[in-house]
Parts: sequence; C-alpha cells; structure tokens
Amino acid sequence: MSSPQRDEQPLDVDLVDLASPTEERNPASAELDALDARGMVDVILGEDATVAAAVQARAGEIAALVETCVEAIAAGGTVHYLGAGTSGRLAVLDAVELAPTFNADPSMVTAHLAGGDGAFLTAVEGAEDSREAGAELVRSRCRAGDVVIGLAASGRTPFVAGALEEARAAGMPTALISANPRAALAPLADHPILLDVGPEVVTGSTRMKAGTAQKLTLNALSTATMVRLGTTFGNLMIDVRPTNAKLVARTVRMLVQASGQSPQRAAEVLQAAEGSVRTALVALLSGAEVPAAREALERFPRDPHRRGDPAGIRSAVDALRAPGTAP
Repeated sequence: MSSPQRDEQPLDVDLVDLASPTEERNPASAELDALDARGMVDVILGEDATVAAAVQARAGEIAALVETCVEAIAAGGTVHYLGAGTSGRLAVLDAVELAPTFNADPSMVTAHLAGGDGAFLTAVEGAEDSREAGAELVRSRCRAGDVVIGLAASGRTPFVAGALEEARAAGMPTALISANPRAALAPLADHPILLDVGPEVVTGSTRMKAGTAQKLTLNALSTATMVRLGTTFGNLMIDVRPTNAKLVARTVRMLVQASGQSPQRAAEVLQAAEGSVRTALVALLSGAEVPAAREALERFPRDPHRRGDPAGIRSAVDALRAPGTAP
C-alpha cells in the first residue's frame, strides 16, 4: 500500500506555524540526561502530576461535548474520533474499550487513525500530513447527525484539519482535543478543548503529558456519555459483556452489591433472566418475578432525557413496588 501523499496546497489555517507548547524546552528537565534513574523518574512524575489539573480546568467544555455526543447517539448518529500518531492511537484505544465495558459498538463511537488500522502498530510516514485523506474519510464514513472529534496534540495536524473542515461544511458538530491552548485548528471546532499541559519532559514527545491529558479527556468524555445513555446503575456496569470468567464473576458481584442479596440468590435470578443483568437487577431490587421485571423494563427503556434514571432501573423498580402492583 502506498503512503499518503503530502498536500502542497496552502491551508486556510496556519498549519505551518511551529509555535506549540509541546515543542518548547522544559526547564525542569533541561539536564535530564545528567540525572540518575531516580532523578529522572522524579522529574517525569512531577510533570505528570500537573496534567490532571490542566484537564480539570476544561471540565465545562468537556461536559458540553458530552451533551452533544449523547444527543447524537440517542438520535442514531455516531461519534467519530480522528487523529494521527499517539493522538489517534489513544482514540482507537478509547473507542474499542467501550464495547466490553458498556456494550457499545462502532455505530455509537468509532475511531479513525491516519494511515489506517496498520498505523496502530507501525508508523505510516506522511499519513498525518494529508489534509485530503482526512476530508475523504469524513465524506466516506460520516453522515448527517454524526459528531466529528479531532485529536491533535499540536493543534495543527493537516489530517485532522481536513476532517474538521469537511465535517463543518457538511453541518456536523465538531470538536478538537489538543494540548496547545493556541491551537491553529480551534476555529474549526464547535467544541475546542485546549489543554494547557506545558512543555514535555522530552521536548516534543507528545506521548507523555499531552498523551496523558488526551487520555484523561477521553476517559471523562466517553464514560460520561455512556452513563448518560443509561448503561450503568449508579457506578455499576450493567451492560458489561460477560465474555470471560472474570466478567461473569463481576456480574454476580455487581448484583450482590446493588441488591444486598446473597451471591447464590443473585446467580439464581441472573440465570432465570437468561443472563440479562438489567432484568435480574430489577427483579432483585423489587422482589418481583423475572417476567414482571422484564415487562417493567420494556416500559422504561434507556432514555438519556430521563434525568436521575437514564437506565430505567429505578423507574421499573418503583413501578413494581407501587401499591396494587403484584410482585
């Protein structure tokens, strides 16, 4: 497969400006190579300790993007992550982990890495420099009602620029997650999330603080989105896929934690519910039989607009416990 060609046409935004906090020298690590191992680790971790605060400072912007993502997915749209290098790999990691945790699939959240899937393990030279590749990806993979989120530590990656420009022209909501507070691509994003993490310990190595900041941002964004879509009961993963022994045990433990019932009783009801954690949970919490619990859940499906109970579990239990309702 041939490598993507570099675009020679000038961009509408200044993508050749090399000014970026991640490219500046960090005075805290100026003599990094002269330190012993403990000294190096102390400097690295000391800088890492500042990252969470930088992400927390953008909590409002992240929350606004959560609401946009929730509305899109609830209406049948898809959230698309796009990035290159470390940023793109972190996007792929976040998207694929949503499947076992929240029973999500690519129709809800999916990630696209510059250079294709093979670029996850092997760098594809020049992939990030193709503005047209980003635009073509949006034209071919995205549709009205989708959300396009670009990840670019420097805030100027041409691949991300092309994707955001194409998405915006098509009327799709856009976002940018960057470690540059002065990101050149920010004007292309309806939701610019600009993380001020400062210079890297190793100058320009955005796999470090910038990568950690992007990972924290994606953790908050995707988790809050999935929870608002009704995939948890409190902080319990009621849509987890029990695909191995650990997850099967976790499922029973979760029912015990939520209901206070014995493990034996939880396992018994889960079996009667044919593995449906939701149905078993409603039956255990309400004291109703499994068929009644199943019917109650059909009346209260997942709904992100049902504030305080997006999963429908509490509403189903309350309905079964209501006076005159047979358990």
